[in-house]
Amino acid sequence: MNFWLKNSKDRSLKKLFNSFIFKPLVMRLNLLISCSFCLITSVKLYAGAADTTQIPIFAWGGVPPHEASVARYEEMKNAGLTISLTRSTSTDSMAKMLDMAAKAGVQLIVRCPELQTDPENTVRRFMNHPATAGYFLKDEPSAKEFPYLGKWMKKIHAVDSQHACYINLFPNYAVPQQLGADTYQQYLDDYMSTVDPPVLSFDHYPVIESEGARHLREEWFANLEMAATTAQKNNKPFWAFAMSVAHGHYPVPTLAEIRLQVFTNLAYGAQSIQYFTYWTPRNRSQYTYYHGPIDSNNKRTDVYEMIKTVNREIQSLSGIFLSAKVISVGHTGENIPAGTQRLIEPPKGIKKIRTKGEGAIVSLIENNKQQYAIIVNRDFKQPMKLYIKGNGKLESVFKDIYKPGSESRSFALLIAPGDIAVFRIKH
Repeated sequence: MNFWLKNSKDRSLKKLFNSFIFKPLVMRLNLLISCSFCLITSVKLYAGAADTTQIPIFAWGGVPPHEASVARYEEMKNAGLTISLTRSTSTDSMAKMLDMAAKAGVQLIVRCPELQTDPENTVRRFMNHPATAGYFLKDEPSAKEFPYLGKWMKKIHAVDSQHACYINLFPNYAVPQQLGADTYQQYLDDYMSTVDPPVLSFDHYPVIESEGARHLREEWFANLEMAATTAQKNNKPFWAFAMSVAHGHYPVPTLAEIRLQVFTNLAYGAQSIQYFTYWTPRNRSQYTYYHGPIDSNNKRTDVYEMIKTVNREIQSLSGIFLSAKVISVGHTGENIPAGTQRLIEPPKGIKKIRTKGEGAIVSLIENNKQQYAIIVNRDFKQPMKLYIKGNGKLESVFKDIYKPGSESRSFALLIAPGDIAVFRIKH
């Protein structure tokens, strides 16, 4: 997940990711970018107790085996996390974790050594367990590994066609030696054609700190554009990440930074949000991890409360984003991010839109024949002034499920750092 720095070999605890969508759901997801509509049919994901009306939210590096208990999984669920991914030491250890997770109403991605050494029998053991969400194959593979991963996936799906296999890709700031490809786009294309995965998952952690100042990676939005477009072209959904544990040049996140990552991903059409990590990993020789949602002393931190807040907001907006198609995405501001398109004309149904500040992501999405204008403040430090006027009436949609929306032909408001504004376009 976290392809970390240049030549990192540490794959073990990268991304406490998550995995797949819901049980009796043959996923038909309408997805993505630039006036496109694609209907996605996938294997059933996320079996069991999950609510198929909610966006799945994954904990990479979820509850570790030595801490596993029903209470710990309930704690994870209370933070709004629905799926956990962590390494188990054996099938017996995996079985115990699945039993506890089922009692708490959450799901796990099966990850154990036997899934690779004896995939068919391992899958037969877990395929009917109510807490099984899918099967973990690889994090950040090189393109040279794609043929093997494709064959491994076929072996698993020959036994269990109802749960997906999970693979997560490098970000676009990985070097060609890591990618095993000359360009990042070639890496994505080779993955889709060789492996034919159920979803395209990639990690990119945009907020970094240097010389005491925080800023966004220049490559982040270009990565979103490429991943979203590649997924749409191949009729697949895509999943994206938010950083939630400090290490290296990644600082302890603020609420605004988490919101910016999550809401930008959703504005681009992401169908799942994954946190790296939930449990603070044990320190490695290269990195010191600290202050994740659950810290190294197994205690909750303020980051736990942050992701709990944001996850509640995500689920309040699930009816808008889940299975939505993205019609267009544009950026405002004096300087727009590399690899993106400037918003020249307001989205259909909007007469005028003005932002004052760093700039905004402006996305037009459609869900169940209803269109929405999505505006995300691209600045995680300062609020942004927004003025929006519709051709007809607009209805504001609040993240607080208990707060009713209001209708008007125009709105003038202040969007908090990294935050989102959603408007239903009324015709």
